[in-house]
Amino acid sequence: MDGSRGSFVARRYMLPVLAWMVLTLGALLGSDTALAAELRISNRYSPLNSERPVRKQTEYIVLHTTEGSDQPSLRRVRRGGLAHYVVMRDGQVHRIISRRRVAKHAGLSMWDGTTNVDLHSIGIEVVGYHNRPITGRQEIAIAELVRQLQELYDVPDDRVLTHSMVAYGNRNRWHRRAHRGRKRCGMLFAQSELRGRLDLEARPAFDPDVRAGRLVVADPYLATLLYATEPEAVIVAEAQFEGSDNNVITKDRSAWFIARDEYASASTVYVLPNGQRKRGNEIRDWSRIPRGTRVLMDQEASDKPVWAELGKDGFTPSEIAGEAYAQPTTIYVRPDGRVHRGSELTSLQFTRLPRGTRVLVGYRLVGEVTSRRTAYDLCGAAFRNDTTLYVLPGGKVRSGREIRENRIPGGTRVLVAS
Repeated sequence: MDGSRGSFVARRYMLPVLAWMVLTLGALLGSDTALAAELRISNRYSPLNSERPVRKQTEYIVLHTTEGSDQPSLRRVRRGGLAHYVVMRDGQVHRIISRRRVAKHAGLSMWDGTTNVDLHSIGIEVVGYHNRPITGRQEIAIAELVRQLQELYDVPDDRVLTHSMVAYGNRNRWHRRAHRGRKRCGMLFAQSELRGRLDLEARPAFDPDVRAGRLVVADPYLATLLYATEPEAVIVAEAQFEGSDNNVITKDRSAWFIARDEYASASTVYVLPNGQRKRGNEIRDWSRIPRGTRVLMDQEASDKPVWAELGKDGFTPSEIAGEAYAQPTTIYVRPDGRVHRGSELTSLQFTRLPRGTRVLVGYRLVGEVTSRRTAYDLCGAAFRNDTTLYVLPGGKVRSGREIRENRIPGGTRVLVAS
């Protein structure tokens, strides 16, 4: 028995008798109810649950971050069957895929030569972001959920991994070999301090696939964060990386560096410095994407308009819109419905825009609907387009396909894609 497994067993031999009986009975029956003890956990099974095959073995537990907020994250994970569990910000845990079945959570993945980690692991999605702290309630819930899963499947601490550890990418125009660094998802769960609060005493000391030459490192900062044994090394890496962990293309940050394997996806939107927008699947010559281009990920892959929000996609107008933040074709829609062109706002007013303000780059404010001026008067046949937006009094936003011209209330502001 190795040291990590020995400490793992020693720390858990005092499991309360009642909890032990529940766990043992549940394991024998193959039931998810074994994980009910001491957890606020509910069934929110994905419609795909019954279609997933039963997993033959469980060697790992993989921790993810959703890179989004509670309800959008839960809907996305349920729709795709993308994890076994989701841990909400208030500590509530939802079952998505039965723990006995395969959840498609790790994607292109490898650990210690074993590919398709989905077939060998349980995936836990934690609502939050890879580079922001989780809540105290989440810590309590994760610690208990992981503890019970470790007991059921005999998974030692150093096999509780992060998605960023197991994900890898195939060669592309930026990397000539298969490489580690496709995802930063869940990377905060490699931090010794957080793992200690989750009662995880050991973590992987190195990347076995990089050491064996199966993969190369494509993200040195991530590799340092995941495996550095000296806190000073992490501090140095973070200092070198400081100010660059955002979504703007620069000399040192390519489209791949920001969006990873989603760089050419229809759900990745590039906002050029001049305000023009292009989806990843529309770009043919990546060498011509200019510096200063803002990258928006996980946008709806449809012809519907996309926008970013202050406090969610960036904390200042320039973080979201880049050099175009003060242009007349960058529109700001406050939560209360007030609309501003970028060119109308002063430096002070930009700093006072509230969280939740929607930012649309490449739009024109064409006017306001009144008793004498209809939407058709303002923008012609484009009034029915998905990309034409109506900001109703009070702040709700509707697209052209969601409204009826004769029912648009007075005072509605009309925005048209430029």
